[in-house]
Amino acid sequence: MAGLTLFAMRDPVIATVPLGFQWPTPDPFLFCVHHDDAYPRGDGSFGPEASLAGRELGSDFAGKDGWRMYHGRTVPGFPQHPHRGFETVTIARRGLIDHSDSLGAAARFGRGDVQWLTAGSGINHSEMFPLVERDRDNPVELFQIWLNLPRASKLVAPYFTMLWSEQLPRRAADGVDIVAVAGKLGELSPLAPPPDSWASRPEGDVAIWTIKLQPGATTTLPPARAGTNRVVYVFRGTAVVGGKPATKVAVQVVPDVALPIVATDDVEILVLQGRPIGEPVAQHGPFVMNTRQEIEQAFADYRRTQFGGWPWPKDDPVHGGHERFAKYPDGREESPQPAQQSSPAS
Repeated sequence: MAGLTLFAMRDPVIATVPLGFQWPTPDPFLFCVHHDDAYPRGDGSFGPEASLAGRELGSDFAGKDGWRMYHGRTVPGFPQHPHRGFETVTIARRGLIDHSDSLGAAARFGRGDVQWLTAGSGINHSEMFPLVERDRDNPVELFQIWLNLPRASKLVAPYFTMLWSEQLPRRAADGVDIVAVAGKLGELSPLAPPPDSWASRPEGDVAIWTIKLQPGATTTLPPARAGTNRVVYVFRGTAVVGGKPATKVAVQVVPDVALPIVATDDVEILVLQGRPIGEPVAQHGPFVMNTRQEIEQAFADYRRTQFGGWPWPKDDPVHGGHERFAKYPDGREESPQPAQQSSPAS
């Protein structure tokens, strides 16, 4: 009986780390950044109707006036750049993102959509934030998450898919709104990740959940597998996580116990969870491999092939209009379908 009592009283919080611009992530995740920019009205060319004086164009991360141009010079965002050896998961919470890539694929997504891109053997892509509204401000908010690939999958063919907001499983009840991007949560069964993703393997135990709680609302995360890494990012408001107050922190928690979360005020949370891949990580800029020699080979391959070249007339293409869409490398086109009904409370 004493042993059972001690187990029940085990502290579920392992560590807390304050949140900055780039958030700490454990294996199998490599990187997480929260872009939150209060862009002004658009100028009719998808850029900001505001002076760009005083900005370090091409590398503007200062947050002047509450927004950044990033590597964009006319339209905010990230003109063409390469990746190899990992995946990007982009959760577009507000605003729009225009994707273009070296496979000839394109997409405009946002307003809750998720793009999941397996870079694999190598891809060039651009991510621009078109400011489409001319009569009002254009706030853009997104998470970009880098998920590692195991050695056996680092050189698979590039692949991307859209997880439209209307199809993402969601539960909204009792002041708690949960969206499951990856990883089953109760009755919420997520859409399929790319086939070569660590998230496609049951043993990967990968989960990506966003949670909103109203003041006083409570939810409990079910146990994950022992040995899994689970981090709860409280990025807005204050919550009590595992019995401890948390405000603008990453909370690493014991994975294999139920985790109660109680909102003190309006709270927003991102949960990242996954079983570690447990392989060496060699990273240089946009390439993530297992050894330094493989990084050198990635640079050599990129210089030689440009990962398929760039079929677009500009490094920072935008797609015009307001409609969300995706055009895949095989020519298939799709757009969001009507929303699924929210799951009832469990």
